[in-house]
Amino acid sequence: MRVTQSMLSQNMLRNLSGSYNKMGKLQEQLNTGKKVTRPSDDPVVVMKGMGYGMQVDKVEQFQKNMGEVNNWLDSSDDALDGVGQVLHRLKELATNASNTGAMTETDRKAIETEIGQLRGHLQDVANTKVGDKHIFSGSMTDKPLYNKELNEQGEAVGFETGASFKSKVEIEVFDGVNLQVNTDASKMFEDIDTMLDKVKDLVATGSSADGGSFGKLISDIDGQMDVVLSKRAEVGARSNRAELMHNRLEMQEGAAKKQRSQNEDVDYEKTITDLITSESIHRATLSVGARIMQPSLMDFLR
Repeated sequence: MRVTQSMLSQNMLRNLSGSYNKMGKLQEQLNTGKKVTRPSDDPVVVMKGMGYGMQVDKVEQFQKNMGEVNNWLDSSDDALDGVGQVLHRLKELATNASNTGAMTETDRKAIETEIGQLRGHLQDVANTKVGDKHIFSGSMTDKPLYNKELNEQGEAVGFETGASFKSKVEIEVFDGVNLQVNTDASKMFEDIDTMLDKVKDLVATGSSADGGSFGKLISDIDGQMDVVLSKRAEVGARSNRAELMHNRLEMQEGAAKKQRSQNEDVDYEKTITDLITSESIHRATLSVGARIMQPSLMDFLR
């Protein structure tokens, strides 16, 4: 086969074009840090990258959910701590009032006033909110546990007792894993509210509706303190599990991001080496081509 100057020139230009394309692709990889910039570069890498990206996004959403879980649990623990303080103060008032011989009418009025304030604080704690959700209202998060609306008798409706106000509220923190974030405390709040009435009646009249004494009432207050501690222990146990889930999500996030990086990100050292090698080959090609494509008679006839 006869090899002409035109064939040499065409092969030369074709090889140079391929060399430019290869260097351009390597340079683009260095600029973006990614192996591929369009699906046509490598469909398999792109499809795997989409899968890894969805996994990373899912883990990040679960981590946001964990933030909501911790917010609920921390707020519940703080609220229950406030309930414990109410009970401690109520016990002090009941203990002081039990010494009826030393109580004056002014003292009784002062205790009744403070009991009224404790009741108001208890109601506020029962209606504690995280964002726009009531944490002690079960699944009825849009409604307060203590309903301050007035009934036909002109009195507040009081604590809600429906089953929905005692149901669980769960948040998904992993595939198929839900954590309960609320605490069923409706009965506890009702019982403490009843104790406040009993102490107030005993202070005012010396007797309560059920005929109880200060000694029995103080014992009941101690029992209610144990209930509050039990509720706080339950919240603490869920907080510990939430911490374990948080650690697990961090490991999952790290693994998912590592897989995505290995699939998509370039190895800068290798890519730079390849670019330098391609540049050297390109320069050598230009040098060889300059020797092969010598001036012909046609160049002089122009």
